[in-house]
Amino acid sequence: MSAEATVTLTRRQGYQFEIDFGLDTPHLFSDEPPPLGASQGPTPNHLLLAAVANCLSASLTFALSKFKQDPGTLKAVARATIGRNEANRLRIQGISVDIQLESPGQTYEHLDRILGQFEQFCTVSMSVQQGIPVAVRVTDGAGQTLKG
Repeated sequence: MSAEATVTLTRRQGYQFEIDFGLDTPHLFSDEPPPLGASQGPTPNHLLLAAVANCLSASLTFALSKFKQDPGTLKAVARATIGRNEANRLRIQGISVDIQLESPGQTYEHLDRILGQFEQFCTVSMSVQQGIPVAVRVTDGAGQTLKG
């Protein structure tokens, strides 16, 4: 089974981009912090962290629900370690996600099995962990391919 997800970004000013998810949802604005941007929205780093944490939280919710367990309120906190690579470029070097369940662990049936498998259901975190090949194409205003 193959599926496709698409988002459209449009630069508005400086480093601020309007993000259209192609859904019946409000657009999101991203931005970089000063000195580049004006911090008028989440950075790309924040968006990646949100995607990883959201996917893991949804996967845990799914795994709990499979065993007819009420996930209740989940809280996830994602953190990125950012450092420089050999070329002195900033890179995300690691992501940690802490997910907090609402109830004490002993109130959930089959919790060992649930915790042993829920990460496998997360498309985003499993993809990020493996590394994602990225094909880049750059075109000009007339549609001429400049790169890729």
